[in-house]
Amino acid sequence: MSRISYLLREAFINMGRHALVVVGAVLAVFVSLTLAFSALVLNELVKANTLQWQDGVHVIVWLKDEVRDGVTFEAQMGLLDQVNDWEEVDSASFVGKAEAYQEFQEMFASNPAMLENVNPAILPASIRIKLLNIEEYRAVQLRLIDQPVVKEVTSPGESIEQLADLSSVLNMIGVVLAIVQGISAVVLISNTIRMAIYARREEIGIMKLVGASNWFIRVPFLLEGMLQGFIGALFSVIMVFFMRSRLEGIDDTIGLFDFRVADSFFWRWTILFLLFGALAGFLGSALGVRRYLRE
Repeated sequence: MSRISYLLREAFINMGRHALVVVGAVLAVFVSLTLAFSALVLNELVKANTLQWQDGVHVIVWLKDEVRDGVTFEAQMGLLDQVNDWEEVDSASFVGKAEAYQEFQEMFASNPAMLENVNPAILPASIRIKLLNIEEYRAVQLRLIDQPVVKEVTSPGESIEQLADLSSVLNMIGVVLAIVQGISAVVLISNTIRMAIYARREEIGIMKLVGASNWFIRVPFLLEGMLQGFIGALFSVIMVFFMRSRLEGIDDTIGLFDFRVADSFFWRWTILFLLFGALAGFLGSALGVRRYLRE
């Protein structure tokens, strides 16, 4: 136990002797892992919203008004039955004016001024379509646009495709950042350890003369590097958790894009990033020690 406390004490003493360089190494780990973790979080947000939209309504058919446009309710129901028979369609449902206004009230519940200035009669009825394969949305739009009861056809399909592309880009960015910045952190920590060893070269020489093994000399430097990497990773996790709380606050006001990320995702990646930070520090210190303490 006394040996472990000695090794830890030596690691902290070494860090204190080169505080500025240690701060630089910690900041390198902090910046690199914060960027990589943030890219992962953004990718998870995009993926979650993409899946949510893919599982929801894929095409909305806005119908002409019964009074203003002379469209009958029977004609609207006829189109609904026709759409439900299409092989591309999983399900289709009718949303009348009353239901549309109820949706509008729920969507803008936090904006009373908007609710007061909207006449429920102007909200159109619609048919909401869920497709078996969202990639068919363009073909379905083309088949619907010329129907006599149809006023307009909209679909989030193009946005979903863009989100899927963005998800792929963010995945690549996260991997590249983790690799490049991780290597930078390892190199910086390695240089920090080399400076610490150089500053204590006479003391290390005396320790060797009195019989201290290379591993006994190495361990404090390895612990120092691991601590630097771990502290940098810890700060990056705290920063991302702070940004997460800010994003979830945005969700309460917008409601169109879900900014919430599952706790399981955060805790899983938090553990991995803390381990990665400690491993990067260990590798950096191992490289720094190897040059000076060859057995």
